[in-house]
Amino acid sequence: MILPIVQAGDPVLRERARPLSLDEIRSPEIQRLIEDMKETMRAAPGVGLAAPQVGLGLQLAVIEDAPEYHANATAQELEERKRDVVPFHVIINPTITLLPGPTIEFFEGCLSVDGWIALVARAPGVRVDALDERGQDVRIEVHGWHARILQHEIDHLHGTLCVDRMDPRTLSSHGNYSKFWRGRSTGEVRAGLHAPGKAR
Repeated sequence: MILPIVQAGDPVLRERARPLSLDEIRSPEIQRLIEDMKETMRAAPGVGLAAPQVGLGLQLAVIEDAPEYHANATAQELEERKRDVVPFHVIINPTITLLPGPTIEFFEGCLSVDGWIALVARAPGVRVDALDERGQDVRIEVHGWHARILQHEIDHLHGTLCVDRMDPRTLSSHGNYSKFWRGRSTGEVRAGLHAPGKAR
């Protein structure tokens, strides 16, 4: 079932989500929720969806960067973003460690801030310890776009939106991003929007 995605302004997006017990994770209700979230994410379409985005304050997110999502990106864009196919996976009760290195800025959007996109600085890599959909321990250590997705979704579980981390001068509608900024370097975007560079 496709679930409604709540939008910025809904209090559930600003609350810290609660952890799930092993019994809850293995329950028919949570297993059904995971399937519904997968279907909702794919229908949107998006590369990640956290439970607060469907109105539930639970430490649960689904992630997938499918090959078809890369179809409209150039080889240069995929390389710059270090973006590879990410198979579907589930993270529950995650803890995140940001790996060292200078932050990297790219345009980032959110299904709960529908229609808008902005430059967001993220750590280049992460290590995430979590439970999967069976309640088994998993450790994910990745760099590039997958790391960005994980940071974005785990932020949702702490009541943080990408607009809290964005450079507000770079906020753009999706239409204007495609018209003016797609394919431009961060420096060109900043010059065009008269946005000062962020300290690294």
